[in-house]
Amino acid sequence: MLEEDELLRGKYFMLDRVDVHCTWVSKAVLDLLPDLPDEVPGGEIVRTPGMGVFCDNAMDLVISLWPKPSKERKMTFVASAMKELHKVGLVGMHDAGALPAEIAMFDEMSRTEDWTLRVYSMLECPERNSFCPDEAVKVEHPDGMLSVRSVKLFADGALGSWGSAMIEPYSDRPDTSGSLLVNASTLTSLARSWSAAGFQVNIHAIGDLANRLAIDALEASLRDLCPEDHNDLSACQSRHRFRIEHSQIIHPADQKRMHDLGIIPSIQPTHATSDMAYAALRLGDERTRTEAYRMRSLLDVSPILGSDFPVEPPNPFEGIYAAVTRKSPRTGTGPPGYEGGWHLQEALTVKQALDGFTRSVARGAFLDGKAGVIREGAFADWIVLDEDIMGVGKEELRSLRVRETWVGGKRVYAREAEAGEREKEREDL
Repeated sequence: MLEEDELLRGKYFMLDRVDVHCTWVSKAVLDLLPDLPDEVPGGEIVRTPGMGVFCDNAMDLVISLWPKPSKERKMTFVASAMKELHKVGLVGMHDAGALPAEIAMFDEMSRTEDWTLRVYSMLECPERNSFCPDEAVKVEHPDGMLSVRSVKLFADGALGSWGSAMIEPYSDRPDTSGSLLVNASTLTSLARSWSAAGFQVNIHAIGDLANRLAIDALEASLRDLCPEDHNDLSACQSRHRFRIEHSQIIHPADQKRMHDLGIIPSIQPTHATSDMAYAALRLGDERTRTEAYRMRSLLDVSPILGSDFPVEPPNPFEGIYAAVTRKSPRTGTGPPGYEGGWHLQEALTVKQALDGFTRSVARGAFLDGKAGVIREGAFADWIVLDEDIMGVGKEELRSLRVRETWVGGKRVYAREAEAGEREKEREDL
């Protein structure tokens, strides 16, 4: 269609899928590429009904063509993003993948007034899923504003694009079981190498095969680290706090292994409510009911709750709403047949969801007692809401608004009173 429009013909376009696991490029970009391979291990070049879509590892074929913003522009982006995150009440975030050059930039910025958010960043090598110890630098600021002591690995792609690696084929595409971005032996070798180098290992895994292999890799790493504890590795895991990012679809046998080992699932509640429209089509009723989007049944391993922004909106109250009601924060409803909430047996209480967004996040970043709590000796981080989160009804959770955000005892956001609020304040006076 672009080639039929005089204004658009020949222009360079790239559009990412919402989960950033596929990208579409225009014909002008395709013309810049050399001959494409028939297959890409751990990726897919979609050729029907026409060329232009690259998924997972196949995206590497076009990434080298992307425009690269300057360091100064990146710093402007980061400072602007922090201000926007404060508006929804975020005092900190876990950055799930930063290249060594980006971490160096973070370290530089974190010593300036533009840096107002606590960031726990995970190292990602310039070559994804590799071991780059010469470029790996740990960062631990005494004030807790920047910490780099973990690494991000990737096991598979995303469910929406049939890229998450499944034990059995997809129900709506029996020709595929998804794809692993790296083979099992390499994933285990990487996890063992990074853990031996003193890094917390965090593995992206969505499909049940990817989660199984991630658990295998993390268990092997724990056995290396604590050879004397082979009969019970949970104490070793409690010290090293390995994580599985997303943990979306987990076979029941592997759920038991996560419980036994204490591996931390890092879960995004709004993924469940965004995916609920098609998840059962991809997985079938049985896998959806017994494997997918677990929350309540993983409470004993202190799941970290978050948003995965920019894939999902960063507002934590939308995430709390999704965790408590299992309904879409945008519409306030569940999918057909589940209008009152999707698989409510996995729903959390408000207190459990709030802990997942605060105390569990702090524990996953080795900040127990410092972050996620308000008490003597902790960081002076807090927010002021219009209403008490523990007192409002469930349906009001998604519309909670932030008045002020404080980080390190400094107010970093204050909402300008709207006209009606200012009038009410004058009447109260």
